[in-house]
Amino acid sequence: MLPADQQDVLDGWLPGAVVVADHSWSLGLRYVLELEHDGECYALKAGGADDGHMAREINAHDRWLEPWTSRGFAPQRVASDRELRMLLTRWLPGALVEGTPAASDPDTFRQAGVLLRLLHDQSGVVDHDYERRETDKSLTWLAKPHRIAPDVEARLRVAIDTWDTELSADLVPTHGDWQPRNWLVDRGAISAIDFGRADLRPAATDLARLAAQDFRRDPSLERAFLEGYGTDLRSPAAWRRMLVREAISTAVWAYQVGDEPFEQQGHRMIAEALAER
Repeated sequence: MLPADQQDVLDGWLPGAVVVADHSWSLGLRYVLELEHDGECYALKAGGADDGHMAREINAHDRWLEPWTSRGFAPQRVASDRELRMLLTRWLPGALVEGTPAASDPDTFRQAGVLLRLLHDQSGVVDHDYERRETDKSLTWLAKPHRIAPDVEARLRVAIDTWDTELSADLVPTHGDWQPRNWLVDRGAISAIDFGRADLRPAATDLARLAAQDFRRDPSLERAFLEGYGTDLRSPAAWRRMLVREAISTAVWAYQVGDEPFEQQGHRMIAEALAER
C-alpha cells in the first residue's frame, strides 16, 4: 500500500512485516501503519511529497525526545529516512485520551504537566528575532482569504501594531500541539505521540490549545496541569500576544480547509483574545 520507494525501505527495515492496522490520516498524505514483525509491534509513519511535518517529527527524535523515550513516555525510534519522509518506532501501547473519561480526569492533566516540564527543561536558545517573525506571520494570515469581520480585523491590526518586535524570546523544545488528542493513556499512565509540530518556541505556546479548549471547559483541569508542571509559565503580555496569534491562524486556516466548527472556535478565540487586551 506504500509507494514503491517507501516500501523498499520498509522491507529493508522489517522484511515481511505484517500490517496489523491502518491508522492513516489521509490516503497519499500520511500513512500511519501498525506493524508486526518477529513478535514485536511497530508504528510506521510515511509522508507524501507534500508532507511538511515529517522533518519536524524526525528532528524531535534526533534532538529532544530522550527525556520521554527513556522513561517510556513517547515511542522509541527504530529507524528513519529524511529524504523519503519515513519514521519507524516501537509501538506505544495505550488509547487516545481524547473522547475517553481520561479527558475529563484532572490526574490526566497533572501527568501532562509533568511530562511537558520534562520537555521544556532541556536547553533552549535566546532568539532576538522571534517576535518580528511571529508578527509577520500574523499579518500574512490576515492577508489571506478569511471570514473575520472587517471591524474585527481592524482591531486585530491595531493590536498587532502595538507589539514591540524588538523583544527577545527564550525558546525551548515544544510539542506544538499539546492536547488530549496527542496523549495516550495506558492503565492510568499518560504518554505522548505525534511530533510533527515540534520546534523551538516559547514554553507557554504549548498551553495554547489547552487554554482554548480543555481549560475553558473545566478550570480544575487547568489547576491540575499547572500543579504537575510546577508553575504558571504564562507572562501576561507575551501570553496576550500569543492568544491573538493563535486565534488568527486558527480562524484563517480553518476557513481555508473548510473546517467550519474549528473556524468558529477561531472566531471565539479572537473575541476572547481582544477582550483580554
